[in-house]
Amino acid sequence: MASVVGSKGQIVIEKPIRERLGIEPGWQALQLLVDQHLEVYFIPPAHRRSLRGAAKPFIRRHPQTEEDWDAAVGKAVAQEFLEGSLE
Repeated sequence: MASVVGSKGQIVIEKPIRERLGIEPGWQALQLLVDQHLEVYFIPPAHRRSLRGAAKPFIRRHPQTEEDWDAAVGKAVAQEFLEGSLE
């Protein structure tokens, strides 16, 4: 779909294109002249959401007692030895 360039040099990015690219108000548009055409890259603003708890699903809990901890370390050392990574 063609757009008319406005008096200030502005063009409209059609809604289906904005939706497909996920472009929202406040994003920066980086413009590059390549050969005889324009390339536009859209950069989202820095998020302001908290990342607190984002890594929680990936964190393994350590054993609670010293005996459990010693057993876990012993198991890890034995596994590394069997795989040949200890020298």
